[in-house]
Amino acid sequence: MVLFHWLTVLCVCVAAILILLRDEVVSGRDLKLWLLEGHRHFGLFVLALFFIRVVVRIRTGKLAAVGRMSKPIRIVAALTHIALYGLLLALPLLGWALSNAQDRPVHLFGLTLPALVGADEDLADSLQAWHIDAAWALLALVLLHTGAALWHHFIVRDDVLRAMWPSRRAPRPTTHD
Repeated sequence: MVLFHWLTVLCVCVAAILILLRDEVVSGRDLKLWLLEGHRHFGLFVLALFFIRVVVRIRTGKLAAVGRMSKPIRIVAALTHIALYGLLLALPLLGWALSNAQDRPVHLFGLTLPALVGADEDLADSLQAWHIDAAWALLALVLLHTGAALWHHFIVRDDVLRAMWPSRRAPRPTTHD
């Protein structure tokens, strides 16, 4: 799960960087198209990782709880994770449907993926707004998630962040004052 977490982080960051760079390119139609295709590919990687993570999570169960958290904090953490998963599913699907509504096929490794919706300018406008809103919501939740991990690490001083770090060192002993 730790590997899939960080692969998802990488793919989301690359997808965001590519689309932000595309918006900054003033000229160069080929470069803009390349950046958009890269954005779409990494969005589809996020979608694939979503399904892989769900299957792995169902088969292996939740990671063991680390640290002591009050019930309200555990509820907020669970709701945040559910919202993150929901956005990691919705955002690529919205982007895929947006491309289809703009009458643009979606390709992955040279294969044309089936259309989710038909060409429709009004639908495309709505999907674009929803895609952008979902991206902002994902950013807000990622910032909340990151802030919570840093709060656990530096304020609470438990092993929540360390448990999700790629090189899982032995947890340090917890001190109770």
